[in-house]
Amino acid sequence: MLSVSDAQAIILNLVQPLDHQRDTEVVNLLAADSRILATPVTSPLDFPHWDNSAMDGYAVRYEDVQHSSTEQPAVLEIVEDIPAGYQPKSTIQPGQAARIFTGAVIPAGADTVVIQENTRRQENRVFILDTPKLQEFVRHKASFYQAGTQLLPAGIKLNAPEIAVLAAAQSLQLSVYRRPRVAIFSTGDELVSVDKQLQPGQIVDSNQYALAALLKRSGAEPLILGIVKDDPVALEKVIAHAVAIADIVLSSGGVSVGDYDYVDKILESLRAKIHIRAVEMRPGKPLTVATFPSTDAINRVSTRSALYFGLPGNPGAVLVTFWRFVLPAIKKLSGITEGWESVFLKVRSHDELRSDGKRETYLWGKLHLIDGVYEFHKAGGSQSSGNLINLAQTNVLAVLPMGKTLISPQEEVQVLQLVNG
Repeated sequence: MLSVSDAQAIILNLVQPLDHQRDTEVVNLLAADSRILATPVTSPLDFPHWDNSAMDGYAVRYEDVQHSSTEQPAVLEIVEDIPAGYQPKSTIQPGQAARIFTGAVIPAGADTVVIQENTRRQENRVFILDTPKLQEFVRHKASFYQAGTQLLPAGIKLNAPEIAVLAAAQSLQLSVYRRPRVAIFSTGDELVSVDKQLQPGQIVDSNQYALAALLKRSGAEPLILGIVKDDPVALEKVIAHAVAIADIVLSSGGVSVGDYDYVDKILESLRAKIHIRAVEMRPGKPLTVATFPSTDAINRVSTRSALYFGLPGNPGAVLVTFWRFVLPAIKKLSGITEGWESVFLKVRSHDELRSDGKRETYLWGKLHLIDGVYEFHKAGGSQSSGNLINLAQTNVLAVLPMGKTLISPQEEVQVLQLVNG
């Protein structure tokens, strides 16, 4: 049985990121939110596009105002008003100034802006009541970005700030990585879909819905293959199909040591290489991770090897193993160049947290900000992997390392930040 850290290292090492030539598509800027940029972006525009004012005030020649004070103000003639979006007509001569507004073009001849708070206007004259610094409040052309250089690198997620930059650069069409394709199916004779009436001993399959939601929020495309009964022939057919159409395959159930848990045997029959069979964690011990050859008995012809995750069946364990292992794998696969790993925080525990210490233990709950310090509040009720109900509205998992049996109230605890949206 592998440690959690060793399992994560193996998984990330197995992930083959999408190819920047074969696995890309062109999208409009309005459709680029949350996509991964596949090629670097440059712009023919300088930022700022021209010298402009950072404040409302007066554009002046520094040599005319370098000794100004309240007692002896420099007095300048106002020759032009320059609002934003207006091209100045005048060249500022000695003894002259232009009224200027934030973002407006600095007129020729001027090199400094005096903010209006340090001036007094009288008809067409302005009195400068304080000495500014040379070039104060002037934003120089190309001081933020020089045309032709790299504006944004490949391998980053496009969020609102990046979208704004691209819009300003007039980059209307972008090359982005396609969304990772992730196939999902659940196994078990006891499972029924949400639209069926329950019979004694049956369970509604919630795992597919949870996984599909998590995949969409992670930027992946879920391929939902439904419920598969505990039948080796049916399972082999579905797994073969899933591997042929997806980058990653997620099954839930059927990976423990029960009489009807066939998944590992089927994987071996399909010539898969099993890298992980169990992990020292609770919940989530029965975790299978496998890869398939690029050309094999199921006629897979792509050069990409599918990555298979056989997740446990209990809903709590499914979610915990997704957050801990699958999500980082999807991030790396997606083309992001860094930051795949899970995000851990150190916070204060509000509750007493217990574990038997035999495995790394994950307890779900919620962070609360108390007097400026984040506290972990454990979810009420049972922390059983079969208890789906109290997972609702949680946003972190507290982590008790192997060998740690107790974390007392107000003691520091490490938590895994969940990405639900």
